[in-house]
Amino acid sequence: MPYVNVKITPENATAEKKAAIIKGVTSVLVDVLDKNPATTFVVIDVVETEDWGIAGHPVDTYRQISAAHGEISA
Repeated sequence: MPYVNVKITPENATAEKKAAIIKGVTSVLVDVLDKNPATTFVVIDVVETEDWGIAGHPVDTYRQISAAHGEISA
């Protein structure tokens, strides 16, 4: 009985995209671990960017720093 918790920031997190994440994660567990999809649980938590930190910075600040340095942002 797998339980997967996916945490994402809200940008572009439509109901359709969340449904695709749930379907995709379930499919991976079925394909790779031969799990029963009826007992596979996927929960998506949407975390505001001010509540998520990377490298000591809130996500928005981290993205600005990364963009200024030409890095791939989170």
